[in-house]
Amino acid sequence: MNSFLTIIKSDYLQRTRSYAFLITLCISLAIAYTLVPAPGANYSTIRIADYVGYYNSAWFGYVTAMMTSIFLSLIGFYLINNSIKTDIDTKVGQITASTKIRNFNYLLSKVLSNFLVLSTILLITFIMSIVLFFLYNEGYPFELFQFIKPYLLIAIPTLFSIAVLAVLFEVFLGRYSVLQNIGFFFLFAFLMFSSRNTNTNFSLDLFGSKVVMHQLEKEVRQIANTEKQTNLSIGYIIGNVKETHKFYFNGMEFPNSFIISRIIWILFGIGAIAITSLFFHRFNMKERITIKKESKTIISETITTAISLTNLPQITIDYGILSLLKTELILICRKGKKWLWVFNFIGMALLAFLPISIAHQFVLPILWFLQVGRLSEITTKEITNNVHYFAFASYKPLSRLLASQLIAGILLMLFLALPLAIRLGIAANTHAIGAVFLGGVFIVVFAAISGIITQSKKLFEVLFFMITYTNINGIPFTDYFGGLPHSVAYIIKLAVTIIALIVFSFLIRSYQLKKL
Repeated sequence: MNSFLTIIKSDYLQRTRSYAFLITLCISLAIAYTLVPAPGANYSTIRIADYVGYYNSAWFGYVTAMMTSIFLSLIGFYLINNSIKTDIDTKVGQITASTKIRNFNYLLSKVLSNFLVLSTILLITFIMSIVLFFLYNEGYPFELFQFIKPYLLIAIPTLFSIAVLAVLFEVFLGRYSVLQNIGFFFLFAFLMFSSRNTNTNFSLDLFGSKVVMHQLEKEVRQIANTEKQTNLSIGYIIGNVKETHKFYFNGMEFPNSFIISRIIWILFGIGAIAITSLFFHRFNMKERITIKKESKTIISETITTAISLTNLPQITIDYGILSLLKTELILICRKGKKWLWVFNFIGMALLAFLPISIAHQFVLPILWFLQVGRLSEITTKEITNNVHYFAFASYKPLSRLLASQLIAGILLMLFLALPLAIRLGIAANTHAIGAVFLGGVFIVVFAAISGIITQSKKLFEVLFFMITYTNINGIPFTDYFGGLPHSVAYIIKLAVTIIALIVFSFLIRSYQLKKL
């Protein structure tokens, strides 16, 4: 029991003390601040037809619980899906494997530590929702139970299931981090699509938001005195706020079947861990080594000829950037399994043949997201492989090494977007071509500075997934590649942002080099 609790405690402390967690926590606070729009804001987060709720305790509690259940699931997986890998890299796993702790207990401890990490962010969001209630209070009394009940029944089981999923993905796809990232992306999209279906089967809704949405739609239909299906929008809906009407939402009594289903989700997760423990490798990582049989020629004569140093080829020193650029291109292209390039070529084919609007807004961000494993290691692979002292001691590590890493990433992204760029060029849409070019540069520079600041790839994976998902849902604020209509000012702002990120990248890396 002591080893079980020790693993939970040490794993939790290790991750909550990382830069990636602290930055993710700050981002979560910023998002939590926007979950309920301030009075007079030009957006809404949950709207039923033209109706939004009065700012009472129930509205604050249920809205923030639903939104947190979704957005924390979105970013939480990428924050916690490396607990077993960390034990492998630090050799702690091999020490753990030598103890008496069972596979089930070890995996369950990882689930609980994952859950505690997500619960910490959830707790901060919960406190923020209460603070916002008092900031935006419209004269309604504070009812703590209206906050606790939705968080307990909606968010808690969801986050526990995400913690279980992270461990399952690591056990079965531990060698393929790219597949983990891509697999969860499509799984999350499928779960979101399922939660928006109009059927009343609330038990299968992982996020737990469908039952509340159904109740909100029911109350609005009663107020509007109509039996027609209402249009409920969840997310960041920009504009048309002045045209909305207000209605009272005083909470709801959750059906017993829903409460039981939330408990079953938790029990199902524990059962899945029990089954998975039967297949857990327990850190018996046998590397597959392919031995090539080479023909050997036995030379019987004794070599007596002395080696002349003057006949050896002269060493040539190359101070240019081209050799490093070639190396970085090879490294970034060879990252991951070769067959993953099949998906890249399929994406490029879709960019070439689908309607331009669909290719630009939907296919391009997904295709670029498939490169998350490559981009996240642009500036972190030296630290990951413990060769950063050697790399940073190279000749001009800023103007040669860092510059070649950025250029290699940009060339990859632009190559993938080439079919779309050609079609935009034929259509003489120079504005869109410029947006695509700047988008490719932006995401590479953003990956680089995220890795430089945190010295880890987790933060970029979290943010890139969130940005990609919001792009697919058509949120203009996160559109970095011109998928939505924008003015010329957008291009200028994006270009200025890129320049600022590049400058900060070089300044921060320069500071790090001086501290070595």
